[in-house]
Amino acid sequence: MAVAAFSTIVEWYDFTLYLYFVTVLARIFFGGGEGSVAVTLAGFAAAYLMRPFGAAVFGSFGDRFGRRRVMLLSMAMMSAAMLATALLPTRADIGPLAGGLLLLLRCFMAFSVGGEYTGVVAYLLEGAPTARRGLVTSLAAMASELGALLAVGISAATVAALDGAALESWGWRIPFLVGSALAAAVWIARSTMEESPEFERQRARGTVPAAPLRHVAARYRTAVARGFAISALGSITYYVGITYAPAFLIAAGGLGEGQALWLSTVAALVVIAITPLVGALSDRVGRRPVLIVLCVAAASLPILMFVWMGAGSPAQIWLGILALAALGGGVSAVGAVATAEQFPGEGRLSGLALGATAATAIFGGLAPYVAQRLLDHSGWPAVPGVMIAAVALAVLPVLWRMPETRPER
Repeated sequence: MAVAAFSTIVEWYDFTLYLYFVTVLARIFFGGGEGSVAVTLAGFAAAYLMRPFGAAVFGSFGDRFGRRRVMLLSMAMMSAAMLATALLPTRADIGPLAGGLLLLLRCFMAFSVGGEYTGVVAYLLEGAPTARRGLVTSLAAMASELGALLAVGISAATVAALDGAALESWGWRIPFLVGSALAAAVWIARSTMEESPEFERQRARGTVPAAPLRHVAARYRTAVARGFAISALGSITYYVGITYAPAFLIAAGGLGEGQALWLSTVAALVVIAITPLVGALSDRVGRRPVLIVLCVAAASLPILMFVWMGAGSPAQIWLGILALAALGGGVSAVGAVATAEQFPGEGRLSGLALGATAATAIFGGLAPYVAQRLLDHSGWPAVPGVMIAAVALAVLPVLWRMPETRPER
């Protein structure tokens, strides 16, 4: 259980590393001219669209052959993708082809990550004590933020330790090499894991679905829609409210790369602290009321927070970063268990792939790019907050009608 929970560090390390290093990668692979940051974010968004396809493939595999196997396969592919990224030639070496190769590797990485988080969430839910499902499953979200913290810390240290020439020549490779080594270590740790007791039950009773995707699509369409809505809220609050924040602060707040990355380190610490607390709270009062309160907060707070951060005052920037981090962390904590509980064990990974992962691709992968383009076009710092609020208002009716999924105590 511990290996499963904390192995999500690698997934979020890689994806947040790309976002935290977006301005550096824009110069190295796309020339650093006007609009290069938006092009780099577009590459992130395009690659993220591969995530639902990977989730469908890995989810079906995990529902048929076991959670353990799918988690080993996805981690091996992630390690290879990060190592290849660290060894990529740059635009200075091979011209515009470098940007295309970076995009191809991001697509491969996104495909392999597709089944990663859903597999871990299902594994934790299925092995947790019934009364502690929220807390135990939230550990996957907390460990993900440990990966983000590690990514932003290594990024900030690398940027601070090297001058611009060294950073663009070879220094940018260091964080990706660290990620590849970390993924290899996690694969070794995962090889010691036992299979999920829920999957063992299915295998013993002969209830493993032969066609998991078709099984879920035929029987659990409403659950898929609810999972999509919950994940949309979690994705927009996390990817726009937290991981896009450094690029926003550099573009609108006038901060340097180093300052923005250190602020993101503090945000990661806030998420780590609040995630298990919200997960435990959902075990006491239920998933539905916690999600509704967080959704109302997402509809009302982010616009003001982004306006304050755009104003450039240190106090306003700090308050905005902390509030958005607490909001995103809270939704991620309870959203993990709430989406997984929408489905029975048979077909659970496939259900998460069709609902939660599809929403993450749209509201996680595309959202930072859309936010940057709208900000470039309008110059209005409230734009990212408006995006979060709009999604929250659309999701709120779904949460209001959603039945409670916490098991009776």
